[in-house]
Amino acid sequence: MTDTPPPASALADTLLERLTTVYPAAGNPFRAQEMVAYMKGAAPFLGIRTPERRALSRTVLDGTPRPDETDCAAIALRCFALPEREYHYFAVDYLRRHVKRCSSGFLPVARRLVTTVSWWDTVDHLAAHVVGGLVAADPALAAEMDVWIDDEDPWVARTALLHQLRFKDATDADRLFAHCLRRSAHPDFFVRKAIGWSLREYGRTAPAEVRAFVTAHGSRLSPLSVREALKNL
Repeated sequence: MTDTPPPASALADTLLERLTTVYPAAGNPFRAQEMVAYMKGAAPFLGIRTPERRALSRTVLDGTPRPDETDCAAIALRCFALPEREYHYFAVDYLRRHVKRCSSGFLPVARRLVTTVSWWDTVDHLAAHVVGGLVAADPALAAEMDVWIDDEDPWVARTALLHQLRFKDATDADRLFAHCLRRSAHPDFFVRKAIGWSLREYGRTAPAEVRAFVTAHGSRLSPLSVREALKNL
């Protein structure tokens, strides 16, 4: 999938033509420099603030039909092939809106996006809303998360940790806890923080269970993970 070109899509053709006309015209080079600095140089920016960008996106989307799965793949992959981060944000927003139109077969596309210009600003939304949405619709995909958690790419592992972030009562606690322990000694800051975040979020639904888990296994978790997990408990 990594080297496979995006599928053909007339809808993607239309949206990308509009996007690459409307977004650059609204860019602000000075603001772009600020955004690059804030995101630690992860990607170049056009310099469009989120409220303005989303208003422009509504203009881009005006009158377009609902996508099918092929359209979603084509639009997202073509957006992520562009350098400026605002195009990636458009793709993430688009997939969040239309993830229910995608089957379990979309998971390799989601993984490709997670591993493209990886940083928390796109990965976290892809994890919680796209990958999480796919797993919620097809629980058999949870087995893939057991593979992702062991991936050498820390952003793939972070995605596995965060994919249940919005599951609440539907959270597979055993899998969540197992994933947290499996990567508890991970050297990457973003993985250790994701462990704490995933536990903290589940703690809103099951505080006693999370508190008991941290009490029992706190010595295996990093101080960062423990601090994040117990922040609201």
